[in-house]
Amino acid sequence: MAEQHEKALVPQIRFTGFTDPWEQRKLGELFEESDERASDREILSVSVANGIYPASESDRETNPGASLANYKVVHSGDVVYNSMRMWQGAVDASRYDGIVSPAYVVAKPNSEVYARFFARLLRQPMLLKQYQQVSQGNSKDTQVLKFDDFASIEISMPASENEQRRIGAFFDRLDSLITLHQRKYDKLCVLKKSMLDKMFV
Repeated sequence: MAEQHEKALVPQIRFTGFTDPWEQRKLGELFEESDERASDREILSVSVANGIYPASESDRETNPGASLANYKVVHSGDVVYNSMRMWQGAVDASRYDGIVSPAYVVAKPNSEVYARFFARLLRQPMLLKQYQQVSQGNSKDTQVLKFDDFASIEISMPASENEQRRIGAFFDRLDSLITLHQRKYDKLCVLKKSMLDKMFV
């Protein structure tokens, strides 16, 4: 039984040099909820599609209302999630310092955690299902994932922070390449449309 359990904790693909089985840990052992507040920093948003980004880069108008007094502080490396949309994957490890709406949960990692690895792990479909199961509320529109419920979830992770770094960096590079090629694609589409408009009477 133990052998079978250990096999389940070894990924199909590994970077060279890493052979130890992954560990099972509860998220509450790796993160603690942060409740630091401030109002004088850049406002950040968290979306399913784009992760964490400065709200000033959004197309949507950001109007937080009269007071930012209750906004939560985010430090680079903190994991932030939208408590009502976590089951859709509205979670990321921040690359920015700033503040977020009180509707978000800010989870500060301990020293064993490389945040960019968790940016990917926490969006895996198997975990999205678990968020939905432990969220509180009657319907999808009203479900809320409180930190205590987030903390109770068990995950598999590399014990080695180096392996976490390698995996996180690999997917960050892939995302950068995808963004770069998407921009090139968009520019070529604009060029094509312009040439079609000008070369045909």
